Amino acid sequence: MFNPFRKQSRVRDQVVEQIPRLRRYARALTGNTVAAEDLLQESLAHALERLGQWQPDTDLRAWLFTVMHNLHISEHRRSGRQPELYPLESLAEPLLSVADAEQDQRLAELERALQQLTLEQREVLLLVTLEGMPYRTVAQVLNIAEGTVMSRLHRAREQLRSGLAREPKPGRMLRRVK
Repeated sequence: MFNPFRKQSRVRDQVVEQIPRLRRYARALTGNTVAAEDLLQESLAHALERLGQWQPDTDLRAWLFTVMHNLHISEHRRSGRQPELYPLESLAEPLLSVADAEQDQRLAELERALQQLTLEQREVLLLVTLEGMPYRTVAQVLNIAEGTVMSRLHRAREQLRSGLAREPKPGRMLRRVK
């Protein structure tokens, strides 16, 4: 006997499985733990309210990331300003407590280089590298062409490489004290 509530329960379980990935992406987008939790909460509520709009034969993960992305973009359009950039250290707070000075320096270099990227480049870079999404899925999430994903990713990687190459090395920052 077909039970529609059992099907809804399975889909909700699948949504719950995606929460860690959604949280990580929200933190990467906002750069702030509190703002990320707000975005995650709003995205989950929005997705669950509109679960009937999701096509069961499509990628649920991509649909959830699309919901989050659209809410994030809408918020920034509504506020009429560019997104604030926060230190990357806030994304890796648990790691920093055990990280040594060299790791802290590398993280700071990466943060500075990431801040030089446009929001569009950062989004593509994070979805491809952090979330491991294929280009086609990223294109669906961001509602852009697959070629645009590849182009933005290429430009983001090049800019990141050049930004990291320009960063002074820790040893060069030290000076001799008599």
